[in-house]
Amino acid sequence: MASAQGAEDGPHAEDTAETEETIYEEVMPCNRMELSQRLAVEELITTEASYVHNIQLCVSDIRAHLQKKQLPDLDLEGLFSNTDDILHVSIRFLKCLEATATQEHEQLLCICTVFQEFKEEMETVYKIYCASYEHALLLVESYRKDPRLQEEILETLNATVPHTGASDLSFFLVMPVQRVTKYPLLLGKILENTPTSASAYPALQAAVRAMAQVNANINEYKRRREVATKYNKAEHLTLRDRFARLNTHSIAKKTTRLSRLFMHEAGIVPKTEDREYDDLEEKFQCVVSSVAVLKENLASYLGHLEAFLLPTPHKCELQINEGPAQQYRRFAEYLHCTVFPEFKQRLDRLVCQPLCSLSDMLVGPQQLVKKRLDKLLDYEEIQERKSEMGSVTYDEEAAMNTYLAINALLVAELPRFNQAALQLLRQIVCSLSTLQRDLAAQILHQAEKELEQMPHGRMPLPSFWKMVEDTLQQSGAQLRTFCQTFETVTPSPVTQQPLNPAEERKVLSLVSKHGPDKLYQVTSNISGSKDLDLTLQRGQIVALLQSVDTKGNTSRWLVDAGGPRGFVPAGKLQPYCPVQSQQPGMQMPALESSTERRRHSYASPEAAQPQVATFTPAFQVVAGFSFAARSPQEVSLQAGQPVVVLEPHDKKGSKEWSLVDVNGQRGYVPSSYLVTVPVQEPMGWSLPV
Repeated sequence: MASAQGAEDGPHAEDTAETEETIYEEVMPCNRMELSQRLAVEELITTEASYVHNIQLCVSDIRAHLQKKQLPDLDLEGLFSNTDDILHVSIRFLKCLEATATQEHEQLLCICTVFQEFKEEMETVYKIYCASYEHALLLVESYRKDPRLQEEILETLNATVPHTGASDLSFFLVMPVQRVTKYPLLLGKILENTPTSASAYPALQAAVRAMAQVNANINEYKRRREVATKYNKAEHLTLRDRFARLNTHSIAKKTTRLSRLFMHEAGIVPKTEDREYDDLEEKFQCVVSSVAVLKENLASYLGHLEAFLLPTPHKCELQINEGPAQQYRRFAEYLHCTVFPEFKQRLDRLVCQPLCSLSDMLVGPQQLVKKRLDKLLDYEEIQERKSEMGSVTYDEEAAMNTYLAINALLVAELPRFNQAALQLLRQIVCSLSTLQRDLAAQILHQAEKELEQMPHGRMPLPSFWKMVEDTLQQSGAQLRTFCQTFETVTPSPVTQQPLNPAEERKVLSLVSKHGPDKLYQVTSNISGSKDLDLTLQRGQIVALLQSVDTKGNTSRWLVDAGGPRGFVPAGKLQPYCPVQSQQPGMQMPALESSTERRRHSYASPEAAQPQVATFTPAFQVVAGFSFAARSPQEVSLQAGQPVVVLEPHDKKGSKEWSLVDVNGQRGYVPSSYLVTVPVQEPMGWSLPV
């Protein structure tokens, strides 16, 4: 019985062992998959924590340490870009990932939910950083070539993060780029170790696709930014540079674009319509025109303000101690020296500078809008060729992609740009109106303050205007009385009388020294009251030396009185017009300008009746230097030889040569060789003709 039972138990035991072995073989792969899944989840969370820690070091330690150094050549904003935004998003993302550890059976679903919730924020912050990453690397490379900056950077890294062993900033700057590209890989690793029958499997697939799409969008945004950077720079090329760029390819391309544009305008071929873009461009052009008009109006306003400030009544000496005139003088001084300088300073800071910055911001988008039209014409031409031939070349495909990139970038960015530009423009206009209101209130307050101190400040308005009218009438009557008295008391104007011989000699001396156009006659007696002032009699002849005194006062002139020199009031001088004599050979011709004195000779007209000759000055043109003719058109001169100037210029109008008559011979001589000298004729009786 026992042996039979044992025999029966033998096969049964063998079956049980085989079953257990089969179950173990089935369970072990599941355990290994679950273990790998758990390790992949831990790797996601632990690497995220390490990444957040490194970004915190980058922001709070490295950048802060460099900021304290205040290195003028170090562009911290270009280096670190928007790492603050990335850190803010990553800290919240890490907290949500760590919170999923409490959900044992639903952890995978929770992780997928976290990625779906943060994908848009991640795309927003990482695309900005990735687009500027190449620029940051160029900065790092340029700093390597500067020993001083490189030494400061290495000192900062050794002081803040010595445990990392980093020898360059690029060690930290690459971390955000690497991290965002690693999210699909980490999620894919979790997905590989998740059974297809698991409830979290579809959610994991969706999370992997979402993060892969985030990376694709970032790459596309980066490509668009590169295209925009290439085309939105305003080039200031000379005409020579533009001609240098011309070649057969560029000429053919521009010709094709121009013909395509003409066909659009003529309606031969239809335009590619993009209603969304057209609306955005219309709003953008409205912003551009508004900024341009505001700049013109602001420039005109500043011009009118400068014209308003030209009169300076507060600088005038009124010689009135007190009264309304002095109050107005103080008020004008307050406006010119305090109110308007402060207003102009605030206007420049709050309106002019922001407006100029906004105008500069519009240049890049304007260039991109213009380039989009060029690329659209190329795109239409290539599309038409593609529909006919079925294929396009690689360069044509690249041109089509360039248009699509520019168009997509403008459609995506113009709404935000228009909104920001309009908001800034609105703030500028509000600042301008606020400044105007403050200026008016400040001036009104000061005017009321000054008005209260005036004797008629509280008088009713009708009574005030009546008083003003009466005062004006009274002042008008006083002015008329003063004018009548002035005409009665004021001596008659100086009449020109023939000069005596002594005065004539003095006039000749003044003419020879200063020229006839510098002669002035004293209109009333002058009594010198200051140092260097002259005392002169009415009718005396003087020569003007300088029409301003040593302090820049134009009302006091420096004159030569035929010996003594000094200052006299300019209001008591008038140009001297000599009396023409009636004697033959004794007439003084009208005095000409100093420039004409050297080119003309003066002939004396014949007299009809004999009279006693008065000694009057006459002038004659003579050769100051000898000159030898070098061509038939020239004439030779001897120093002191009298000449007659026929034309004070040559045939081309040049005043360097003069046409003269020398003893019946005509020719050209240098004008600088001719001088004008006074001539004295002997006193005595002249015989009748």
